Amino acid sequence: QVQLVESGGGSVQAGGSLRLSCAASGYSYRRTYKGWFRQAPGKEREGVAVIYDGGGSTFYADSVKGRFTISQDNAKNTVYLQMNSLKPEDTAMYYCVADWRGRRWSEAGNFGAWGQGTQVTVSS
Repeated sequence: QVQLVESGGGSVQAGGSLRLSCAASGYSYRRTYKGWFRQAPGKEREGVAVIYDGGGSTFYADSVKGRFTISQDNAKNTVYLQMNSLKPEDTAMYYCVADWRGRRWSEAGNFGAWGQGTQVTVSS
């Protein structure tokens, strides 16, 4: 069973940066996606970014393109999300996801493994 543990969240002023990490256990390298979703209060979960195990292809939500970068270290079973030029609208709980079950990466229901989440708060 895959277990995901996020770290790196916190509070930052607009324009600042944070780096999230997600350590996976019980996870085997394979041809699948893993990545990050977020959920702001009163809103649905939103796909932020994913990366493909097999070749490193990445996909991003339009709202974070050019500001966020997802990367991975397969030797450490860890995925990262570097977040730059943060905006107040980036404030949310950020979740690491894995166990992609196919179809659209941006849909929460297509991932079977979720971490507990790490809070990111951006003040103006």
